[in-house]
Amino acid sequence: MKVVNITEDSIKDLLKSLLKRSPINYREQEDAVNKILTNVKDNGDLALFEYTEKFDKVKLTAETIKVTDEEIAEAYEQVDDELIRVIRLAMKNIEDYHEMQKEESWFNSKPDGTILGQKITPLSRVGVYVPGGKAAYPSSVLMNVIPAKVAGVDEIIMCTPPGHDGKVYPTTLVSAKEAGVDTIYKVGGAQAIGALAYGTESIPQVDKIVGPGNIFVALAKKAVFGYTGIDSVAGPSEILVLADETANPRYVAADLLSQAEHDQLASAILVTTSLEVAEKVQAEIEGFVKDLERKDIIQASLDNYGYILIAEDMDTAIDAVNAIASEHLEIVTKDPFGTMTKVRNAGAIFLGESSSEPLGDYFAGPNHVLPTNGTARFFSPLGVDTFVKRSSIISYSRDALRNIHNEIETFAKAEGLTAHANSIKVRFENEE
Repeated sequence: MKVVNITEDSIKDLLKSLLKRSPINYREQEDAVNKILTNVKDNGDLALFEYTEKFDKVKLTAETIKVTDEEIAEAYEQVDDELIRVIRLAMKNIEDYHEMQKEESWFNSKPDGTILGQKITPLSRVGVYVPGGKAAYPSSVLMNVIPAKVAGVDEIIMCTPPGHDGKVYPTTLVSAKEAGVDTIYKVGGAQAIGALAYGTESIPQVDKIVGPGNIFVALAKKAVFGYTGIDSVAGPSEILVLADETANPRYVAADLLSQAEHDQLASAILVTTSLEVAEKVQAEIEGFVKDLERKDIIQASLDNYGYILIAEDMDTAIDAVNAIASEHLEIVTKDPFGTMTKVRNAGAIFLGESSSEPLGDYFAGPNHVLPTNGTARFFSPLGVDTFVKRSSIISYSRDALRNIHNEIETFAKAEGLTAHANSIKVRFENEE
């Protein structure tokens, strides 16, 4: 990991380096994604079948593209009962947390006959993308599906790539069934995003696409925005630990590595006011890496985007934290709750040494789909509000409108929109 003293210039350089990982910088892949999307848009299922055979080595048909009840039943036989128990416990925590996010419609009336309000409406149909490939991610299924269910979405469909045997990971299927997915399709990659956005003979068009994926999936989501809604364009995983002299270096090191193992592009950053803690964390990391299964990925991540930032005081450290705007932020200080009040930009904030990042990934309840690449400056975690729309409600009585019609006409005329003014004026032309 690179050890850097925090200055204005060093933070600028760091941010520039981290932004290299953003999906906006992958022009070559973007061209390939656009070709795939155009093919799916023009040729529907035929394109899906061609790409699935090319990329996943599986021949699909209209009869086999959809996961059957029998396949789901088979998956339950293959998944350990203990894991199913844990999935159900996690589901309860996730559901309880997201229930507290629900927003209700409201109306406000005044004696003059003015009624204003807001109507909350769930989306009709949502598509959830779940990665396949090298690993299964049942936690991603839960985190994307459960908020949609809590929001009241009518229909949830899921796309996930099949393995070479033509089947979907059993844990993915079990998690999807437990969470309440209505239909599952064996399609992955940019082509799956195209199918969800445009619709094909087999896969219906959705109102919004959510879920993580590789760079091709991220670029595809970015490209189809406008045909359908998306949650965000996600980048590689990130963790930032803010620590003072009270932090346990061994815990900090372990937490940094929990995200470094995701991807060679993942970033792991320690911001600390203590040189002693920094040195001890570095030593602990070296010891851990030797024994961890994904040590090659971890080492590449640390070499590329691993930093230890030394701050002269806590205010300087917090300024750096806010500038980086990390996906995951752990605060391990003497007073983590007090420190937290000064943090403006972070996807999820973990307070205290017993609140390590994997707690949020799997079990606590808050969503682990979080803004990356500095977008925590203006984006929020995925939640119930991701799956609803707000409609404004306006109702004026004639008396209420009469009291302010001249003001509206004045405003409209100031903008040169005389038809706007006339729309109000005609209602009172017989009273003049």
